[in-house]
Amino acid sequence: MSTPEYVVNNPATGETLATFPPATDADVDAALAAAHGAYQEWSKTSSVSERAALIRKVADLHEERRDELAAIIHQEMGKPIDQCLGEVEFSAAIYGYYADNAEQFLLDRPIELLDGSGSARIHREALGVLLGVMPWNFPYYQVARFAAPNLALGNTIVLKHAPQCPESAAAIERIFGDAGFPEGAYVNVYASHDQIADAIGDARVRGVSFTGSERAGAQIAEVAGRCLKKVVLELGGSDPFIVLSSDDLDATVGAAVEARMENTGQACNGAKRMIVIDDLYDEFAAKFTERMIAAGDEVPPLSSAAAAERLEAQVSRAVADGATLTGAGSRTGAFFPPAVLTDVAPGSAAAREEFFGPVATIFRVGSEDEAIELANDTPYGLGSYVFTTDPAQAERVALQIEAGMVFINGVGIEGVELPFGGVKQSGFGRELGSLGIDEFANKKLIRTA
Repeated sequence: MSTPEYVVNNPATGETLATFPPATDADVDAALAAAHGAYQEWSKTSSVSERAALIRKVADLHEERRDELAAIIHQEMGKPIDQCLGEVEFSAAIYGYYADNAEQFLLDRPIELLDGSGSARIHREALGVLLGVMPWNFPYYQVARFAAPNLALGNTIVLKHAPQCPESAAAIERIFGDAGFPEGAYVNVYASHDQIADAIGDARVRGVSFTGSERAGAQIAEVAGRCLKKVVLELGGSDPFIVLSSDDLDATVGAAVEARMENTGQACNGAKRMIVIDDLYDEFAAKFTERMIAAGDEVPPLSSAAAAERLEAQVSRAVADGATLTGAGSRTGAFFPPAVLTDVAPGSAAAREEFFGPVATIFRVGSEDEAIELANDTPYGLGSYVFTTDPAQAERVALQIEAGMVFINGVGIEGVELPFGGVKQSGFGRELGSLGIDEFANKKLIRTA
């Protein structure tokens, strides 16, 4: 595998702003040694309340440094500054949530015994060193939802960030140090793919969390499986946005555009396939396309010129397969204007794959059953959206969608208390909420006669 370069390139200008030296094998070994050395003290001698107090300081430091942190990722991956600030604030909320709730989540849970004699309980404790491999699209949020619950539990963290996010990676590590975490509890490492594969096999590593592409996730899972290591994967998505009825179509269209354009369309759980009932299709498609195209002049760059080129190639293949493209212009460097694809043939690659950028597909369906069938006709199963004025229909459809998450009549309604994760080729395991602290926990049975 190729060795990534840890470089900050401003996607808006193409200018190289900073480079960071990649880790040597000795650096990676030192990171693992530090995390392993810190584990005994961090998990065995500190209490949950003591760990939670330090996590609270991490939340506070995110708030105090919000402008600085936002400016860093604005340069690294081109996100608009208001969205950068929002990401920092949501990350702070995640740390605050686990600081507030870790003790309750980690209380021993008694088991009612059938024979009534003695006692039994489940006691949660840490596993050890965890390796995190994180993507570029949400540089702080992705780390927060992995690190916060696991540090509260007592695990220690070695974190490999995306090659284009070295400055934010360093900023996060500084925050943990400034918050008073013991050396080695959270360690950043600018490792290569091969070094990460070796680290997964290291006996000091007890689990791996990966967020990123399906291809890379499969490689991580393969290595982890051979080494019998627990792994959590959050991969891609081609989330359906199902519209079956509406008493305010303009609001529904606005929600669809918002769900598609979050982070310039670079969100795994962004709505990507608009599935619209026949009697609303024409009006919805016209209004949705108009809103998408109108946003063209204000759309920021994608994370890199290479990302925009990949998206351009996908769209070209879709058109070659018979899809109709309505767009706001052509790609310029990392800038890709919003586009809408219609007449996409069910079963084609464009109908099932993930477009990671400001491109949406729209499908016409004749019934609720057809909408569900089309929604599930994808290898992915991360999130989904259902818009209808009929509560019974919403419940029926939600229960039949093959996805880890269903949002009814709303977008942007995620929360730190709500579990995040998918099924099928979108991965497995959950982050956030009470479930997020259980993934890398030893749920130890203690039975007394």
